[in-house]
Amino acid sequence: MFPQSVFPDTAEVDSQGQLVLGGIRAIDLADEYGTPVYVLDEATLRARCRSFIDEFRKLHPATNVSYACKAYINPALAKIFQEEGMGFDVVSGGELAATVSAGVPMDEVYFHGNNKTPQELTEALEHSIGWVVVDSFHEIQLLDRLAGEAGKTQDILVRVSPGVDPHTHVYTTTGTLDSKFGFSVQTGHAAEAVRMGLAAKNLDLRGLHFHLGSPIFELEPYRVATDLVLRFAAEFREEGLEMQRFSPGGGFAISYTRDDEPPPVSDYAEAIVSTMTATCQDLGMELPTLVIEPGRSIIGPAGVALYRVGGIKDVPGIRKFVSIDGGMGDNIRPALYQAKYEVVAANKANMGPAEKVTIAGKYCESGDLLAIDIMLPKLESGDLLAVPATGAYCPSMASNYNMNPRPPMVLVKDGKSRLIRRRESYQDMMYCDVV
Repeated sequence: MFPQSVFPDTAEVDSQGQLVLGGIRAIDLADEYGTPVYVLDEATLRARCRSFIDEFRKLHPATNVSYACKAYINPALAKIFQEEGMGFDVVSGGELAATVSAGVPMDEVYFHGNNKTPQELTEALEHSIGWVVVDSFHEIQLLDRLAGEAGKTQDILVRVSPGVDPHTHVYTTTGTLDSKFGFSVQTGHAAEAVRMGLAAKNLDLRGLHFHLGSPIFELEPYRVATDLVLRFAAEFREEGLEMQRFSPGGGFAISYTRDDEPPPVSDYAEAIVSTMTATCQDLGMELPTLVIEPGRSIIGPAGVALYRVGGIKDVPGIRKFVSIDGGMGDNIRPALYQAKYEVVAANKANMGPAEKVTIAGKYCESGDLLAIDIMLPKLESGDLLAVPATGAYCPSMASNYNMNPRPPMVLVKDGKSRLIRRRESYQDMMYCDVV
C-alpha cells in the first residue's frame, strides 16, 4: 500500500502506477531535471505554515511563528514563508544573508547559535536584526560592545537550558545539562546570564528562549520545560526582567515512516499554550508574546528525493544491494543518525513488494546505505526511486563528498515546476580553489 502519510499532501499514484507530485509525474520531473533531485511541494509547504500559525494563534493570538532556517533555506523559499506570515530563525551569517536577499523584514528575525562570530554579530547589527538569542557570557559581552560601537540598543533573549530530556537522538538533544547550548538553570549559569543581560548598557533583555531538541514525539517535555522556565523567569521580576517574549523553540516531529505517529500541531499548541497560561496565572505574570520555531515540521513533509537505480548486486545468503545515483552526499541522516525512511518505486508505485533489498548510495563508504532490508517491487536498472520526508536536513546538510555535485531543487504546484536551486557543476565545486 502506498504510504500516503509520509508523502506531500498532493502526492498520488495515477492509473498507470506512476507517482505524481504536485500534479506532475515523478518520472517527468526526473527526465527534465535529472537525478538525484529534491522536489518540494509548494501546497504542502504553505499548508504547514498556515497550520502552525492557525493552531497556535487560536489558543494564543500573540504568537509569532518563525521558520527555523537550519532545516533548509534559500531566497525563493524565504519569499514563500514571508508571504505566509512567518518570521525567521537563523543560525549563521549565511542564513541571515538568505533572508536579507529575499527582502524579508528584519524585525522578526532571530539570530541563534552557540558561537556567533564578531563578523556575524556585526552583520546582524548592520541589518538591524530584530533579536539576538545570546548563548554564552562571551557573546553577551561581545554583543554589548559591538552594539555600543554601532550606536544601537539590541533586543536579546537569553537561551536557557532547562535540563529536560526530550527523548530523542543524543546528537539532536539540546536542552539537557550536558549540552553545548544555552545557560543551565541547574548550575546557576542561567541566573548569572540574566543578570549580565539586564546590566548590559547596549542590550535590552526582553525574554527567554529554550530548545529541547528534535524531533520530539512527546508532549510532556514541552509542558515540564515551559513551566520550569517561566518559574525561573519570575525569580527576576524585581531585578527588572520583563517576560515580553517567551520562546520554547521547535523540535516538532514528522512522519518519516508509515509507523511514525507524531502529535498533530494542535496537540503541541495545546500543551505549550495551556501550560504557559496556567503557570503565568499562578505566578501573576502577564502572558508574553509566544515565539515558536518549526523547521523540520514545515519543510520536511513537503520534500521528496528522486534517484535512478544503477547497478544491482545480489550477494547470496547476505542481501541484495540496489545502487542509486545519490546517497550520503545528499542525505547524510541515515549514516549520521541511523534515520529510517520509506522508499517507493516511483514508476512502479502500484506494484506490491516482491523482494527484500538494501538501497546503497554511490559514495565510497560502506555506511552509505539509504535503507536496509526493505521490501520493494522487482527493480531494474533505470527504475526511479522516491524517498519522502526529505525536505529538511537533507539539502541543508548536503556535501560535495567524493567531488559529487549537489542536486537541484524543484518546486512543484498545480502541474507546473520551477527550479529554485540548480544542480552544481564541476566548475562550481572548484570555484574557490586556488592553484
